[in-house]
Amino acid sequence: MRSGHRLGRRFGWLWGAYGTSALGTWLAFGSFPLIAVQVLHAGPAEVAALSCAGAAVGAAAAVPLGPWVEFRRKRPVLIAMDLVRFAALLTVPAAFALGVLTFLQLLLVSVVVAAADITFRTASGAYVKTLLPAEDLLVAQARFESTAWTTTIIGPPLGGAAIGLLGPVVTVAADAVSYLLSALGIRAMGGDEPRPEHREGARMRAGDLLDGWRYILADEVLRRLFFNTASFNGLVMAVQPLLAVLMLGRLGFAPWEYGLAFAAPSIGGLIGSRLARPLVTRFGQRQVLVAAGALRALWPVGLAFVGPGVAGLMLVMGVELGLIFCCGVFNPVHATCRLRLTATDRVARTLSAWAVTAKASTALLTAVWGVLGGLLGPRTAIGLAGVLLLATPLLLPRRAEARCPETEPEPEPESDPAPSRT
Repeated sequence: MRSGHRLGRRFGWLWGAYGTSALGTWLAFGSFPLIAVQVLHAGPAEVAALSCAGAAVGAAAAVPLGPWVEFRRKRPVLIAMDLVRFAALLTVPAAFALGVLTFLQLLLVSVVVAAADITFRTASGAYVKTLLPAEDLLVAQARFESTAWTTTIIGPPLGGAAIGLLGPVVTVAADAVSYLLSALGIRAMGGDEPRPEHREGARMRAGDLLDGWRYILADEVLRRLFFNTASFNGLVMAVQPLLAVLMLGRLGFAPWEYGLAFAAPSIGGLIGSRLARPLVTRFGQRQVLVAAGALRALWPVGLAFVGPGVAGLMLVMGVELGLIFCCGVFNPVHATCRLRLTATDRVARTLSAWAVTAKASTALLTAVWGVLGGLLGPRTAIGLAGVLLLATPLLLPRRAEARCPETEPEPEPESDPAPSRT
């Protein structure tokens, strides 16, 4: 499998399914807010609620799904979550065609899709760990990362053109179909999957809902990575609405210029993800993890100085290129380290807790920065987020403790209410 970095037919199907659904997601990027505004004539408060509340409620709904996924075969869960997203999204064009589409339906669909997204990521991470040996995990994560950035480059321009010609509802239908194709691809993988050791019919206890968080907080490296990524991603995403207000409003950039400022730099993510493995081979996983994690925090403060015209556009593109490149290197290394540090019988619960926290923290910080933007102005609020981001490298694992082992951690006894490891 390692010869030529060939990861096998089954991984190929999984990778193709991921790329298909990711492309569909980016084709439909921004479709729900556009439908809310153009079709349902929603106001700013409703659009904000659609973005924040849908993600937050979806994250809350996904909390019990992590322990549920842990003790089930992962491939059927992946197929089920794809089909759930397909069915939920398909109700939007169907309701639109019948003239019965409502804002409440959009909100409910966003909640269902958010919960299914978290559950799919949880199951896919656990499945990849059982599908591939530890030494191939970084190659796999780098391929997922490069695919994510490729679809980021391709999807929004194609989706924007489709929206301009056919309207936003069509791109939602395309997104739904992408999940159906993903389910078919995962179904085509075939092969046997080992049954989890815990019996599937066992009754879940209320305390099991917190197992993922307990496992993360009990490990020094996982704990630091957890708080670092939650704060970094939340602050980066929180300023995006304010940056849109600043660029499209006060600075007078055209929508195509705003789109170009964020689409073109995505090439940095593609390059960074391709360089992740060579950098780890040369410098070591620990050094690359810490260095890339620190460097990515240096860029966002530059967005506070964006001005009008070509110079302002080039500043945004330069900042985003540096930020995305560093993220392209960091993300696959971080994902690989997280999988290696997590015992196989704890992966689903750990990834679920991680994803739920990421969704919830992003929603919370977006709401907080919306208020700060109103009180302080968009530019000041963006600058404040940039300054706080400069402190996030302090949360990265220290060099002496930033281990990412090649061997499998020992399974934790299920009876231990607060697992800890040495």
